[in-house]
Amino acid sequence: QILSAAPGVTMYIQSVTPMLEDFSDLSLQAVRWLREVGNRYPDGWYSRRFKAWLTCDDPQPYEAKTNGCAMRVSACAHAARSLEEAKRLSHAVTAITHNHPEGINGAEAVTVAVYMAKQGCTKEEIRQTIEADYYTWDFTLDSIRQNYPFDYTCEGSVPHAFEAFFESTDFEDAIRGAISIGGDSDTIAAIAGAIAGVYYGVPEELRQKTLGYMDDGMKEILFAFEERFGCR
Repeated sequence: QILSAAPGVTMYIQSVTPMLEDFSDLSLQAVRWLREVGNRYPDGWYSRRFKAWLTCDDPQPYEAKTNGCAMRVSACAHAARSLEEAKRLSHAVTAITHNHPEGINGAEAVTVAVYMAKQGCTKEEIRQTIEADYYTWDFTLDSIRQNYPFDYTCEGSVPHAFEAFFESTDFEDAIRGAISIGGDSDTIAAIAGAIAGVYYGVPEELRQKTLGYMDDGMKEILFAFEERFGCR
């Protein structure tokens, strides 16, 4: 079913602009639309607890510290008008499900990195901030590629996404590096790509290829967000 044909999508697009003027109801809106859009794709590869959250009568946070929150948070950096606001927005959209301290930490770290990339910071500046405030690690992709386990916690995968970005030479290289270590590779690549896409830019050929996999409803949401925040 094409998402744009479903009731609610037009209301979503219309609600974005007034909602985002001061972000005061962002958590409520995030719950509303995450469930609205998520339930349009019932066969999505959701975790057991997130799928229950999507379909229950009273959605509440469930102390998750898994990396899904870090994968979905980068839009906060695009919407934010300051670094502190980026952190606040990250908390607002993360704590609705992932209210474990490590979930909050992982999502905020990614938001900060994307925001700094948006502001034109160097890799070294981004690395120094992440290592000072969020994570430290002493591995390279080469050193873990043979034995890296499947780990979907933030602490077990977000630093690996950062390393894929820091070692990369362009957007595609960041994605390839993230995938090359295995583990929860789709999520790790999504996180690395969120940072790399801002830092390097996304090649038009890859953008068009990706749009070809999206239905009309998802493209409508993407285009509305890009127009609102000038992040094309």
